[in-house]
Amino acid sequence: MPHEAARETADRVPTVIADGVDIVYRVNGAAQGRGTATAALNRILRRERAGKAAGVRRVHAVRDVSFVAYRGEAIGLIGTNGSGKSTLLKAVAGLLPVENGRIYTDGQPSLLGVNAALMNDLTGERNVHLGGLAMGMSREQIRERYQDIVDFSGINDKGDFITLPMRTYSSGMAARLRFSIAAAKDHDVLLVDEALATGDRSFQKRSEERIRELRERAGTVFLVSHSNKSIRDTCDRVLWLERGELRMDGPTAEVLKEYEAFTGGPDRAARPKS
Repeated sequence: MPHEAARETADRVPTVIADGVDIVYRVNGAAQGRGTATAALNRILRRERAGKAAGVRRVHAVRDVSFVAYRGEAIGLIGTNGSGKSTLLKAVAGLLPVENGRIYTDGQPSLLGVNAALMNDLTGERNVHLGGLAMGMSREQIRERYQDIVDFSGINDKGDFITLPMRTYSSGMAARLRFSIAAAKDHDVLLVDEALATGDRSFQKRSEERIRELRERAGTVFLVSHSNKSIRDTCDRVLWLERGELRMDGPTAEVLKEYEAFTGGPDRAARPKS
């Protein structure tokens, strides 16, 4: 048995390593007004001439977080509002610098969030092509997968919305299309921020099944969600962040049990018990 356990550990391929990660935001604490852009620029120039950023305060968003993620895992990130979940995902994606520590990745992480940018004045069809190209898909791959992307999103279920500008979409339709574009490609590391909170239960189930497929194709998926049910249905491991610190890392059932005791019940993640 010990030899089998050692072989299983050796066979696991790490995809993301966070080693003592600190992430700090610097916020201008000076009074914010509604002045003109010229006035704002003058304030910035005065601070630069003074040689210091007056009134800047440090917000420690993530504190000394360490973990190793492996190929084939789906990992949920949970925590009450402001706990650092989305901040940590952005750092893994390379969109935020770390103050201390290091993040190592095997392959290119892809961050999918409900606010991911698509071009509002372009049609959904055009955005599918641009989004696919941005993810590294070839034009031929996009053409082959185009109809599957549209069908998966469900945005054409009540009309030919894919030919309309994105600005005519509801927030839910746009979020479903973003997820569908990202899910059309196999990723080394896919970071999903709240995308499963959009759409009806049918779309959520399709999304959860797609995440399971991505895992089976040797990828790693991170999922941030306030829905404990989505985490329970999708992930086999959970990282629980609280006030920027990693409070627990373990099997989904064990971590969610402790987390729900902390928050007062399932899907009550907005704030902890007083």
